[in-house]
Amino acid sequence: MSYTVKIKRQARRKLKSLGKRDRLRITDAISSLGIDPDDATLDIKQLTGSNLWRLRVGGWRILYDRQDYMKIIKIEKIKPRGDAYK
Repeated sequence: MSYTVKIKRQARRKLKSLGKRDRLRITDAISSLGIDPDDATLDIKQLTGSNLWRLRVGGWRILYDRQDYMKIIKIEKIKPRGDAYK
């Protein structure tokens, strides 16, 4: 049931620029998402009026597209809470 996780260049750059603690928390959450995108322990919500989903990790938001038929999760953006939905 595992999904392939693809991270866009913009999101990868943001991830590399973060401090070690935040980077580890976010990569762990993304790994868990790839293993089971319906995991109840993850704070996941589909965005209203969009095909994007949101994963909450502390003050960070990971916006991603989920394609169940191909088992692919594309990480679109990694942003701080205040900027995530602009």
